[in-house]
Amino acid sequence: MAKKLFSLIVVPHNKGKHKAITLTDKRVKVLAGIFTFIFLVLTAFIIDYFTMNVTRKKFKELTEENTVQKQTITKYKVSFNKLKATLEDFEKYARKINIMAGLKSPEVLRELGVGGGGREPDQGISSQSYLQDRSLAHMNNVNQKAETIDKNMNTLVSFFEQYSTKLAHTPTVWPTTGWLTSDFGMRDDPFTGKRTFHYGWDIAASYGNSIVATADGIVAKTKNEKIGGNTIIISHGGGITTVYCHLSRFNVKPGQKVKRSDVIGNVGQTGKAIGPHVHYEVRINGKAVNPFNYILEEE
Repeated sequence: MAKKLFSLIVVPHNKGKHKAITLTDKRVKVLAGIFTFIFLVLTAFIIDYFTMNVTRKKFKELTEENTVQKQTITKYKVSFNKLKATLEDFEKYARKINIMAGLKSPEVLRELGVGGGGREPDQGISSQSYLQDRSLAHMNNVNQKAETIDKNMNTLVSFFEQYSTKLAHTPTVWPTTGWLTSDFGMRDDPFTGKRTFHYGWDIAASYGNSIVATADGIVAKTKNEKIGGNTIIISHGGGITTVYCHLSRFNVKPGQKVKRSDVIGNVGQTGKAIGPHVHYEVRINGKAVNPFNYILEEE
């Protein structure tokens, strides 16, 4: 049987002779297969190229979205930390009010505990899931604390509505404008250098600065002591008294009724004192307590 032949004639543009290329049926099939293979490879490459372009575009969009989410999370963390700090300050403030109110019920604020037995990242959950669980638990903790403070403040509001007179007779303000130079508790005595207990606050101020009553009450005594110098003692009722020492002058007399913020005297340096200041004490049933728990206003 005669072989099938295919001729490919190449005709040049110039006056040169034309050329004829003769191909057998087998060679035509081989060339067709090669061209088909090349076509398929090129087609696959083009499809892959456009697919990768789409993928790269989506990846870029996801990366940008992730960046925005990270920025949002960072802002959230900053806001959350500020909220937590504010909540802690409010908690301390509420605790002071509890102390002044004398509340000893279960409503008094305490740190809320968090249950133990937490899982570690390698115990069947991913690190990301673990962090999410921890963050959620932390948020729940802060939320519970806020709810506890809210309940406590409701209790206090009810208490003070019933006992507004007691509040008026409870010390809540600074006795003078100045700065705290010696706190309540153990300290080195400024004269002897020995460790002694300081029963109040020393508040340094300008000589002659006004000293005010820190709550409503009656002037129980005005006297001049060797150590305390010119001293005023005010009785506020309910076993609460306040003491003011080293005054330069008195502005009240024994038996006189005073209101919170009434001027009772002036800052001096009488008695045993280094520089003008007022020594201020809060006493409950004759026992000195930390005045810090009876200051509501900011320094």
